[in-house]
Amino acid sequence: MHLFPNVTQGIFLRRLNRFEVECELDGEIVQAHLPNPGRLWELLLPGRIVSLVKNDSAPARSTAYSAVAVYRDGLPVLLHTQKANTAVRFLLENKKIRGLERARIVKQEIVFGESRFDFLLEKGDTQYVLEVKSCTLFGTHIAMFPDAVTERGRKHLLTLAELTQKGMRCGVIFLVHWPRARYFLPDYHTDFDFAQTFLSLKDKLIYRAVGISWNEALSLGSNISELEIPWKVLEREVYDGGSYILILHILQDSIISVGSLGNISFPRGYYLYVGSARTHLTKRIERHLRKRKNFFWHIDYLREHAHRCVPVAIRSHTPLEHEVASAVSRIADWSVPGFGSSDCSC
Repeated sequence: MHLFPNVTQGIFLRRLNRFEVECELDGEIVQAHLPNPGRLWELLLPGRIVSLVKNDSAPARSTAYSAVAVYRDGLPVLLHTQKANTAVRFLLENKKIRGLERARIVKQEIVFGESRFDFLLEKGDTQYVLEVKSCTLFGTHIAMFPDAVTERGRKHLLTLAELTQKGMRCGVIFLVHWPRARYFLPDYHTDFDFAQTFLSLKDKLIYRAVGISWNEALSLGSNISELEIPWKVLEREVYDGGSYILILHILQDSIISVGSLGNISFPRGYYLYVGSARTHLTKRIERHLRKRKNFFWHIDYLREHAHRCVPVAIRSHTPLEHEVASAVSRIADWSVPGFGSSDCSC
């Protein structure tokens, strides 16, 4: 299966917004459409090789190219979310998805209520409604979805569960664009509500996580495998507690009054703050994101002056705050003495 007629390689430089990136192609700077609204933090790094395709010369196009894949560890990772449906159709037609080998595709893009789903199948007298999710978040052997909060994705799960009460079989195909993945989990760190819903509906919905590979021309490779979902790990770790990192951006050199620490000079740049919450981690992070009139923690003073504050949650029953803080300190240019927790020297 071949996705695009002509693919050329460029170098990723930076992301301009959710749907546009800047790349270098043959020594020139070009802007390219990014057909993927995800965060893609782990993939879109400056200097990475990207696969570009020339857009049609339609006047509605503001960019000449689309960035359809990015390379990681020598392998292309498909970014074009709509092309995931093309790949899943091929897998269904070629009987590559367990439990659906005898199902036939009745229709693509089927609407139920206010939700649109990707496939309507039939297998004997039973109808199947399937949603496809493109997964581009993975480590060496573990893939996760989503890489950003998706209320729409959670709504899809709930609507599919409602359809099962009408006699339909419903499920989600998570297409993992990484052939080395062996396990799949919902990303409870990033989207706790989605992970909770995913877990609560495991006996009602069909979940299939399928790992695939792409070659340089973005043709589907022969390496196709089903990933294991480690339910015991998920049941243990879907817990609203753990550690977190706040990434704060200070635009200009500032002298900030920080409570009992007095005035502290903060050079412009990025700052990482590590904290933890045994319970209600979501609320703790939400509190940090709000600018407040009454300051309680040291971080409140810095948050007031930050142009941007981005949280990274690390949900776990295992206390990890000290390990995370120690790891951050090893890459930091400097630290603020006494800033943060009074019972921690890391």
